[in-house]
Amino acid sequence: MVKQPSHAIVADIGGTNARFSRVALDTLALDNVAVYPCAQFATLADALTHYMQQQSLTDIKHVAIAIACPVNGDHVSMTNFHWQFSIKAMQQQLGLAALNVINDFTAVAMCLPALSSEQKIKVGAGTAQTGKPMAVLGAGTGLGVAHLLPVDGRFIALPGEGGHVDWAAQNEQEWFINQMLLKEYGHVSPERLLSGPGLEAIYKALALYRQQVAEPLSAAEIARLALSGQSSLAVDTVQQFFASLGSVAGNLALTLSTFGGVYIAGGIVPKLLPLLADSEFRARFEAKGRFSAFNRQIATYVVTAEQPGLVGAAVYLNQFLASNEYGI
Repeated sequence: MVKQPSHAIVADIGGTNARFSRVALDTLALDNVAVYPCAQFATLADALTHYMQQQSLTDIKHVAIAIACPVNGDHVSMTNFHWQFSIKAMQQQLGLAALNVINDFTAVAMCLPALSSEQKIKVGAGTAQTGKPMAVLGAGTGLGVAHLLPVDGRFIALPGEGGHVDWAAQNEQEWFINQMLLKEYGHVSPERLLSGPGLEAIYKALALYRQQVAEPLSAAEIARLALSGQSSLAVDTVQQFFASLGSVAGNLALTLSTFGGVYIAGGIVPKLLPLLADSEFRARFEAKGRFSAFNRQIATYVVTAEQPGLVGAAVYLNQFLASNEYGI
C-alpha cells in the first residue's frame, strides 16, 4: 500500500460555473478556491488543466469531481451544458492516479454531516435526529435532489433525478402555470419551476394569468425586484417558488422518512432568504394530508455554506480512499 496523499483537487461543476479547490485530506480544509464560467473552456479537461497550472498544483494526482448530471458509467454528458467526456480517457489524458466523478448532489448530500451550525439556517418546526436519513434539494441552473443514509459510521449518498419527476399543481394558479409549461415542454417537472429558468417561467406565467403586461426578466432581476419590494409580480413569483419548493421538499421527506432533516441548497434560496420566513414553504412542506403530523416532526434547513459541493466531494473522496476500495 502506498501512503495516502495529503492533498487532492476537488471540483463542483454546474451548468453555469466550474468551481475548483485544493483540499487537505486529513482536515478537509479547502484552499486555492477558483471559480470560472464553464463557457470559458471547450472541455472540462481544459478547465481543470487551467486551474492546476494557474494554481501551481500540477503535482497533485488525485481528483474528485461533482458534476450536474447523471453519472452512470464511464461516459458523462452534462444536462444543462455541452461538456461530455470519458472518465477513463480524461484520467489518462491528465495523468491522474485517481479520478472520481460523482453527481453534484451526491457531493452536496455528502457535505451535510460536515455542516456547522453557522452553515445552515433552520426553517420552521421539527428536530433533526442523529443517525437518520437526510434529503437535500437545491435550485440553481437546474434542480438537484439526493438522499443520504448513515450506515455503520459511514455515509451512503443516493443520487437521483428527482428534479425531473412530475410536478403537481395544487390550486388554480398552479394549474395555469402547469398548462403554460406543458404546452412549451410537453412535460412539467419541478425543475421547470424550481431553478433560475423556473423563476423566469413563473414570472411569465403569473403575468399571463393576471392579464398583466410584463417584459421578460432574468432570474437575477426578478430576485432583485422581489427583495426590494419594487414589483408585486416579482414578489408573488418568489412566493410561488417557495410554495412549490415546500411541496417538493415535503415529498422527499416522505419518500425516505428523512428524520435527519431536509436541506435546501443551491444558489437561489440563500439569496432570497429575507422572503422565506413569510412564505408558504413550511406550510406546504407539512401539508401532506393524513401525514401532515409526520412531516411536522422533520426539520428543514437552508444550507448557507459557501462551497457545499466542494466540501462534499472532499468528504466523498476521503471516505473512498479510507475504504480500501482503491489500492493506495
